[in-house]
Amino acid sequence: MKEKLRWGVLGCANIAIHSVIPAIKNSESSVVLAIASRSLEKARSTAAELGIERSYGSYDALLQDPDIDAVYIPLPNHLHKEWTIKAAKAGKHVLCEKPLALNQEEASEMVTACKEAGVKLGEAFMYRYHPRYERIKEILNSGEIGTIRGLHGSFTFNNAEDKDNVRYRAEWGGGSIYDVGCYPISAARLLLEQEPEAVTVQAFFSPEHDNVDMMVTGLIEFPNQLGVTFMCGMWANFQNTLQIVGTKGKIDVSNAFIVNSNLGGSFTVTVDGETRTEPVEEFNQYTLQVDEFAESILAGTSLRFPSEDSIKNMKVIDACLLSAKNKQRVSLT
Repeated sequence: MKEKLRWGVLGCANIAIHSVIPAIKNSESSVVLAIASRSLEKARSTAAELGIERSYGSYDALLQDPDIDAVYIPLPNHLHKEWTIKAAKAGKHVLCEKPLALNQEEASEMVTACKEAGVKLGEAFMYRYHPRYERIKEILNSGEIGTIRGLHGSFTFNNAEDKDNVRYRAEWGGGSIYDVGCYPISAARLLLEQEPEAVTVQAFFSPEHDNVDMMVTGLIEFPNQLGVTFMCGMWANFQNTLQIVGTKGKIDVSNAFIVNSNLGGSFTVTVDGETRTEPVEEFNQYTLQVDEFAESILAGTSLRFPSEDSIKNMKVIDACLLSAKNKQRVSLT
């Protein structure tokens, strides 16, 4: 029987219950062995509902389970650093939800702690594992759409009525840049294979929502005078798109980060006025993420996306937040 990675889940967040735990259960490489909550009753009921063998009434108790190989952390952003470091010290590999931390300094501490403990640390940007992004990079590198002149990403939704949501707690790492803006920032860096030089961001901070950024429009300056623009928001019509414009054509991804089952992973390429659809087999990108992370641990190989990348992404996020608050251009060089 093939060896499987044994997972523990810290918390009963929606993303864990509805996306990541089902992905682990459907993977070939992994099994969910335990789940923990601050409430033992909640942990037990969630475990019973999802068919998980073990349940714990504290995160520390789960980390003490010697049978757990890795943990998934879907906790609010301000808890990522604390529990990643505790998990590392307990000898557990860590897949932590995005954004990895509240700032670049925290991310660096987390990466260092995991390296010192000899465990792997992954940031749960599930979109990166969908094979369409490798195909998009192939097209960009082939020169088919010419020299890249611009990239625009949008990730917005309207959840403003749910004012008790953790996304609207400033001290907990709330706000749209942390929650969804991190996606187009990450995607731009992934596809351009470069690091930004400066950012300029305009944000709407809502007094009704603990003054977190509810809508953001940003410009990210990359080398060679290339500008990337993005929009992110939690009080706006739903958008989930990415467009790359070149001198000879463009690529449009209509479901860039969350894959709509009706659209699958397909995207369109337009060159000289002619548009074709690039068909991509339908995948569960959460399962792809789990499998790749698990296989890296089981086989002792390097992660495709090293944890240092998360430090670099947090550096850009830090600059975006600073620019939004101070209404000024922030240099990254």
